[in-house]
Amino acid sequence: MAGLGRVLVHVRRGGEGGAARFGQSVTGAFCAPHEDAAAVSCGLQRGCFVLADAAFPGSTETVLRRPPFCPAKLLGAQPAAELRGRGVEAAVAVLLQAGTGRVLLTRRAAGLRGFPNVWVPPGGHAEPDEELLAVGLRELQEETGLRLAAGTFTWRLLGLWESVYPPMLSRGPPRRHHVVAYLLLCSEEPHEELEARLSPSESEVSAYAWLEPRVLEAIAATEDGAGSSGSVPGTLPASVSITEVSGGSPRATQLPTATLLNTAPAEGEDVERVSTGTKFALGLWLEARGGERGPAGP
Repeated sequence: MAGLGRVLVHVRRGGEGGAARFGQSVTGAFCAPHEDAAAVSCGLQRGCFVLADAAFPGSTETVLRRPPFCPAKLLGAQPAAELRGRGVEAAVAVLLQAGTGRVLLTRRAAGLRGFPNVWVPPGGHAEPDEELLAVGLRELQEETGLRLAAGTFTWRLLGLWESVYPPMLSRGPPRRHHVVAYLLLCSEEPHEELEARLSPSESEVSAYAWLEPRVLEAIAATEDGAGSSGSVPGTLPASVSITEVSGGSPRATQLPTATLLNTAPAEGEDVERVSTGTKFALGLWLEARGGERGPAGP
């Protein structure tokens, strides 16, 4: 995405605050050191994405979370001098649920500077004067070519995730620091109709998949930082259908389900997997889906 500017995260406690500091945990400003989640109020104000410990005009209450191994958490209150003076950027990711119940995930292109070859929902940086939904819809279109017409979907904020890259200090000091707002967009259209309009950008997306709830539930249950990847439950297929988009025309193929259940290694090179933030968002999606479906749901 060729951004015109970036929206920075501001932290407000007791009515006072300022810009969040790169390399210093935003979540840690709202929770005890041994905790990794907090309830916050969030909203856009004067070109900033504000997170506060109390409601303010136009704000929404939600959960803010970081992984236990978050580099910003481990760096503490005094990050290295070379990390100071930079802000924390706001981003939006879109969990798109089709009318058939499947959810779209994309694999980031190998040449991207952050999280290459990792599976995520479409998303990117917020730009000044954009509302969260507008950011999500723009990024969805830029990355996948998919435009959703007004009145064909509903949406809600799922939660906020503190994302740092590299995701572990063993791979070097932070080079990117964001707070990602995960939005759930529920389309009325089945995934087959949405699929027909997909035209992914090869500079950002190398593959995509419409995953069914039982696979997504297994992905959400894997625990990054645990040191090992889980086995594929017997209730899941050995592979899932994906579409490769790099190197020419889109090509349908199969990906071992185990790849999507990989966990982030504590050391060494990263592996193809679903991002930790995406697992967090899928967990919230499953909670919301269970509440909406009720006992009589499918």
